[in-house]
Amino acid sequence: MKKQLFYSLSIFICFLATASKAQQTSYIDLLKQEPKWVDSVFNKLNKRQKIAQMFFVRAHTNFSKAYMDSVGKVIKKEKIGGLVFFQGGPGRQAALTNEYQKLARVPLLIASDGEWGLGMRLDSTISYPYQMSLGAIQNKELIYKMGLEVAKDFKRIGMHMNLAPDVDVNNNAKNPVINYRSFGENKYNVADKGAAYLKGMQDGGLLVSIKHFPGHGDTDVDSHYDLPQLKFTKERLDSLEMYPFKELIKQGAAGVMIAHMNIPALDATPNMPSTLSKPIVTGILKEQLGFKGIVISDAMGMKGVVKFFKDGEADVMGIIAGNDILELSEDSKRAVKMVRQAIRDERLTMERIDESVKKILTAKYWAGLNVKQTIKEDNVVAEVNRPESLVLLQQLADASMTLLKGREYIKTLDPNKRTVIINLGTPDVTTFQKELAMVYKNSVYFSLDKTANANAIAKVLAEIKPEDQVIIAIVDSRLRPGNNIPLGADVKMLISDMAKKDAVFALFANPYNLAGLPGLENAKALLVAYQKEDYMQKAAASVFKNQLIPTGKLPVTANGFFKSGDGL
Repeated sequence: MKKQLFYSLSIFICFLATASKAQQTSYIDLLKQEPKWVDSVFNKLNKRQKIAQMFFVRAHTNFSKAYMDSVGKVIKKEKIGGLVFFQGGPGRQAALTNEYQKLARVPLLIASDGEWGLGMRLDSTISYPYQMSLGAIQNKELIYKMGLEVAKDFKRIGMHMNLAPDVDVNNNAKNPVINYRSFGENKYNVADKGAAYLKGMQDGGLLVSIKHFPGHGDTDVDSHYDLPQLKFTKERLDSLEMYPFKELIKQGAAGVMIAHMNIPALDATPNMPSTLSKPIVTGILKEQLGFKGIVISDAMGMKGVVKFFKDGEADVMGIIAGNDILELSEDSKRAVKMVRQAIRDERLTMERIDESVKKILTAKYWAGLNVKQTIKEDNVVAEVNRPESLVLLQQLADASMTLLKGREYIKTLDPNKRTVIINLGTPDVTTFQKELAMVYKNSVYFSLDKTANANAIAKVLAEIKPEDQVIIAIVDSRLRPGNNIPLGADVKMLISDMAKKDAVFALFANPYNLAGLPGLENAKALLVAYQKEDYMQKAAASVFKNQLIPTGKLPVTANGFFKSGDGL
């Protein structure tokens, strides 16, 4: 009887926990309720402290102790609103966050840029697939689950906001800064996948910031280094670039990050970055689209914003434009002084500041910062590498596999035949080769580095017999899978020659690279596996072992042969 009672009680407690999570008020709805805690904190702040709440500074746990101490001094003296954590480790970050929160009079809102999870910034943590890979997945539920897992990870180490997802429509194959960070070139696909990821994170109790408004997908300039210009009409921007933002705002996005771009159709002021444009931030985002949540600037030290507006003027203009949070100002102390002067000069009102501060304090309340939080500092690494997260990671990889050619041909691969498994791009044996050898017992491996010359290639070719099955992996070994995979001319010639024969291929690279590998369209079978990571290599091997039916669809157009939406 006791056992039965305990069991019933456990179920009831689980039900209550689920119900309370399901009933948690959204951040946007909470803004309307004006929580008492927000007013009580707000009323204790003087003018300088209110302005300081709008500034979020950079934090690291892989820098010197002197650097970490200097951030602590800024928190204590300047009373800033929050931090954006970059590189380091999860255990160190949890401990440092506890130290920093002790120094803050008003609890700090802690954010990070984790488009593919903690692994985007921190060692010993999980990197989920890039958004380009997720764009291929047909089952949105998996992406929603990923959002829930990312929320658990962020919260476990004391973070409250993810500056993600990226909902730029990447319709420029040469985009140097968005590219594989986008769900693809189809605005509906971007909005659908972005909404699934966003809902997962927000249902998991994490604030989000969709980016980079009004859309950074069709640029060929990186705003870290210069100011990109979008020369499109207002109609085109409204119907294409802004489409995912409009959809996700309707679905309750808590935050929107503004890009540093010059867009004459929306603001004709010469060299005006969108971040500093009142017609764009207030006129379009807040008034036209009705966005009520937090507006966050992209990093304020980027050349795209400070090239033409120097010495702190960008910070003042960012607030006048309508941003609530300015992240990574070049000098937050100077910025606060300059904002106070702008109020005295009547360029800006205190009411404008108050509006932002209340939004920031409400975000802190929504994140639970009205109650003192201490992050548990032991067992951090294990608790952000949960078994269920690793299972999901493999499920996401499996679901992204995109077969462009050869479904029937792959079925004819014979486990008993001698199979030559060639790896192009790295000199070492890969997970893909080892996984295939489990089924193709009579197999031999060869690896050719990305710059292999004709002699090295000839030695490998001499080992292939006419009756052999040949499976070739093309691996982008770079840290990030950009365009222009660095393969030598002889390696590219080998790819083209082998595609004319009976070889089958797996591409572990960004699909835009198909355009630079002429001849691959002749392959008997071609699988796009998007990234070099082991989970992608296992998924691809499962396809060639006939253990996994690929269901992915190409999220971008690579060339005339392979277009967005393709996938057998």
